[in-house]
Amino acid sequence: METINSTPQAVTIAGSDSGGGAGMQADLKTFQARHVFGMSIVVALTAQNTLGVQASMPVPPGFIDAQFASLAADFKIRAAKTGMLADELHVRTVAYNLKQVDFGPLVVDPVMIAKGGHALLDPGAITVLKDELLPLATVVTPNLPEAEALVGFAIKTDLERLQAAKLLQERGTKNVIIKGGHQSGIFSEDFVLLENGETLLLRAPRIETQRTHGTGDTFSACIAAELAKGAELKEAITTAKAFIQGAIAQGIEVGHGHGPTNHWASLSKEIEVAEEH
Repeated sequence: METINSTPQAVTIAGSDSGGGAGMQADLKTFQARHVFGMSIVVALTAQNTLGVQASMPVPPGFIDAQFASLAADFKIRAAKTGMLADELHVRTVAYNLKQVDFGPLVVDPVMIAKGGHALLDPGAITVLKDELLPLATVVTPNLPEAEALVGFAIKTDLERLQAAKLLQERGTKNVIIKGGHQSGIFSEDFVLLENGETLLLRAPRIETQRTHGTGDTFSACIAAELAKGAELKEAITTAKAFIQGAIAQGIEVGHGHGPTNHWASLSKEIEVAEEH
């Protein structure tokens, strides 16, 4: 069976984006682009396009259980990632199932709000996510607003960003990435706190564009894909930054609103990594 399952495999546990730019569709496109066989566990469905989310519907928890059991019975999944998890019940369901299987390193993208402003996680579920899912995570990848919701205070300075990352680490997540896409300035800067206390800053030129739908999903999916291939976490994060920078810079024209990124783009060479110890 191991020979049969020798191809790197990863799974996305998330919501479906009918518009194809975010959610598990973005994750699966990213897995494919990075030469990893992707599979999915659907947590919620959305009626969605580049203009926004028109409707959403969670999947019954029992069907989530069935999807986990089905994949665990056949595949050798080497990395997993979570995305949209809808509400408290579904976060609990996913966390419970992740404890029953071995899907390798876990990347948690704590998706809370869609680009158009539609809530993708009930406020009451944030506590459950912190208490039950974050301790299972190899790495968590919030943007600034998501990080602020997780730690309960505003992040305006470099010191507050470090304090937030340390607090998330104290709550059980081994490694933390606080993405800087919501900041201003000529560079987009992601802050990384690793399990060993080392910190990294990943910088890339900021690109003024509306075609950024699904950037967080794509970034976290690329990390999962690289981990599934056996990459060290630092290497996986750096590759993911180059992947999403390329996907934004080499844009495509799709939709009338916040368009998707380009999942067949080349890795960007404009990434700077500053390491601290």
